[in-house]
Amino acid sequence: MSVQVETLEKNMAKLTIELSVDKLEEALQKAYLQQKNKIRLPGFRKGKVPRNMVEKMYGPEIFFEDAANQLIRENYGDAADESGVDIVSRPTIDIVQIEKGKPFIFTAEVAVRPEVTLGKYKGVTVTKIDTSVSEEEIDEAVEAERLNNARAVTVEDRAIVEGDTAVIDYEGFVDGEPFEGGKGENHSLEIGSHSFIDTFEEQLIGKTNGEETEVNVTFPEDYHAEELAGKPAVFKVKIHEIRVKELPDLDDEFAQDISEFDTLAEYKEDVKKQIEERKKAEARQTKEEEAIKKIVDKSSMEIPDAMLETQIESMIEDFAQRISQQGLSFEQYMQFSGLTMDKLKDQVKPDALSRIKSSLVLEQIVTEENIEATEEDLNTEIDKMAEAYKMTADQIKTMIGEAEQKSIKKDIAIQKAVTLVMDNVKERAKPKSKKEEAE
Repeated sequence: MSVQVETLEKNMAKLTIELSVDKLEEALQKAYLQQKNKIRLPGFRKGKVPRNMVEKMYGPEIFFEDAANQLIRENYGDAADESGVDIVSRPTIDIVQIEKGKPFIFTAEVAVRPEVTLGKYKGVTVTKIDTSVSEEEIDEAVEAERLNNARAVTVEDRAIVEGDTAVIDYEGFVDGEPFEGGKGENHSLEIGSHSFIDTFEEQLIGKTNGEETEVNVTFPEDYHAEELAGKPAVFKVKIHEIRVKELPDLDDEFAQDISEFDTLAEYKEDVKKQIEERKKAEARQTKEEEAIKKIVDKSSMEIPDAMLETQIESMIEDFAQRISQQGLSFEQYMQFSGLTMDKLKDQVKPDALSRIKSSLVLEQIVTEENIEATEEDLNTEIDKMAEAYKMTADQIKTMIGEAEQKSIKKDIAIQKAVTLVMDNVKERAKPKSKKEEAE
């Protein structure tokens, strides 16, 4: 295999990869063997047609596509490594030559990691964030826990009020006809939760146990089911039960029931610590993002379009995987949201560009500061993984392989660069003017 590199404009490069005649012949023979059981010719049993007869009948090109795909798949990665180019995008492949008796030649156009000229990254000014915890925040957290531990009690002597849970049967009609998904039985609906459309919940206020009523609503114009969007509907509703939340008393017994503490005072102190830790973690994250953004804004780099497109596609693939874990296919999400792929890419693009620039800046800091992740750093990270997965460190190392270990060390070095930046930041109160903010 030979690899030639041509430097293009805007941080792009073209790799020209040439494979021997023998490599092409091997791929053509493999393509024939994979397809021969599907090929029929008069006078031959199925799967017994010689390759030269197939090529004579249909032309040698019959196996070119499969052979080319195989050769590109098997050789591009090695060619990319051999090129010495720091590739940051998926390749755009073009076949230059595929002909029996001649070398196979293809090109791969790729984005190259752009050069970064760093701005100031030590002594960056970030906004000081108050992480103190007020009594009101503690009380709100404790009250939320009371609500989580409330029990539902059925009431018989009054009508529905906001905050109650009504157990209902319902069936919806549009233009006098029932519609799909518009029927439910023994559904628990919290009044005021706004989980049902329009004023559905409000219209149940004042109704009593056992009552049957009609609720008139209008579907939103952007409702995911197009056949219902913007249309008025009537729901026939029967109320089976009215439930109210009964909160536990706020005392030592409550603290003992929901925590490891004996007194309410001890429990509240622990709540305060948890809120404080959360606020400090959020403040650290916010200040990191602010510092890195300021470094990016003062740095210069030219991002190739192919690099940005690769990042966008990667983010969309990650998103599709996340929603599939929630039981919703990507196609269903696109249908319900009304998005097209172009619109989704436009939405993702600013975040994708920001991520690229942040990564490039931090990687450049790693280079300029000669930051490295040691074997000890790697082993510490692997030990954490081993503990999380209930495996030995050696098992983790074998499972992830050398390439992933190299990636982990890169991530550790990046985090060290973040730490360096944050160890040198200057904090000040929120700026009062745009001039202060720009400084």
